[in-house]
Amino acid sequence: MNVLHLAQEIIDGRRITREDDLSFFLECDLKELCEGADRIRAYFIGDKVDLCSIINGRSGKCPEDCKYCAQSAHNHTDCEVYDFLPEETIVEACKMNEREGVDRFSIVTAGRSLTGEEFEKAIHAYETMHRECKIDLCASMGFLDEEQLHRLHEAGVTSYHHNIETSRRNFPNICTTHTYDQKIETLKKVKAEGMCACSGGIIGMGETWEDRLDMAVSLAELGIDSIPLNALMPIKGTPLQDLPRLTEEEILRTIAFFRYINPEANIRLAAGRALLTNDGEIAFQSGASATITGNMLTTAACATIRSDRQMLEKLNRDVMPEYWKNASGE
Repeated sequence: MNVLHLAQEIIDGRRITREDDLSFFLECDLKELCEGADRIRAYFIGDKVDLCSIINGRSGKCPEDCKYCAQSAHNHTDCEVYDFLPEETIVEACKMNEREGVDRFSIVTAGRSLTGEEFEKAIHAYETMHRECKIDLCASMGFLDEEQLHRLHEAGVTSYHHNIETSRRNFPNICTTHTYDQKIETLKKVKAEGMCACSGGIIGMGETWEDRLDMAVSLAELGIDSIPLNALMPIKGTPLQDLPRLTEEEILRTIAFFRYINPEANIRLAAGRALLTNDGEIAFQSGASATITGNMLTTAACATIRSDRQMLEKLNRDVMPEYWKNASGE
């Protein structure tokens, strides 16, 4: 099959499923695959690039044993450890990101879930941000129940992030303290609440190409709206510390076929952008339509909000958030 012809079929309404021969994506010419992915991106998403930023609201001592994570208590890293941040610190960061023109701001917390007094603090912080800011709000707080998600939604949160991390087959190799099905059930609750569902994963954790394809299809089956793709940056003190870093070609092929399989989702660059040319310039021409930006990533960040905006503007992409457009009357 011609990969550019397939791109046009997807634009015309075809959707890739598990029943399709997905090995095609691994064998086709990379340049043509990326070109087709960019055509799909242009048709379904357009030139708007969605910029989101995060603050690490609670750090370290996580009881889960995710093998990639600096914040797991099972691993031996030098990550910062602190309880839920003061509200004024969070609101100040939110306002800074709003001034810089970021579309969405999220509190991310380490741990299985955010509960009790800390969850109440989060609700109050979101209510304050929703009242004082125009930026869209997101949350990433682990395994929340329906009532918690509803309360977040009422407080002004419109998007919830919860990565599935990898394929169903590979998941037990990465984490044993919770299951892949628990991840899926949480995302179904997010969709049922009517919030934007953000879920992706990490590549470069020793998985196969088939695992990456499986993850892409699983996200499509769930109807995920935003898909962050992280390239593993091995962290000393974790079980994955000695894994080789991915090549740019591997990352680009993954981004491109994620676009083919999830044509209407935002494919979001996340950790590992330092492995890409100019922090992802080619990736944005290969199917990517969004990115995490700023200096609040839990692993070392390379790009800044301003450098991202400059790079994307050179690509003739739209990096003006809706609240700026509304303020200017556009």
